[in-house]
Amino acid sequence: MNTVRFAPAVLSLLRIAAAYMFILHGTSKFFSFPVDMGGGAPSGIYLAAAVLETGGGILLLLGLLTRPVAFVLSGQMAVAYFMAHAGGGNALFPLANGGEPAALFSFVFLYLAAAGGGAWSLDKLFCKNRSE
Repeated sequence: MNTVRFAPAVLSLLRIAAAYMFILHGTSKFFSFPVDMGGGAPSGIYLAAAVLETGGGILLLLGLLTRPVAFVLSGQMAVAYFMAHAGGGNALFPLANGGEPAALFSFVFLYLAAAGGGAWSLDKLFCKNRSE
């Protein structure tokens, strides 16, 4: 069985699942849904993160402008990892510093920036030769 033919669809599933989970980080900051992350209206860098998580997550979910959006979000998560988790000599141990989600999001988004949106994306619909 040739599993390579499923790669564009599985890429889309990865994009959709990661985007959905990422959007929930933004909605938690903005609306305290599905959980409260910070309480009150976000401001400063927290507001920038909430905007990127919600807006960028929606674009990724749709597969629209996947490559540039994923690149920006990968950078956001790398910055989040080093600002919030890598201090105290634990930079190489995401399990110990609580940074596993940020590190994984960063690398998943970096992959999406390189691979594109996959078979089920608006990028594929609008730019047939550039989405995979």
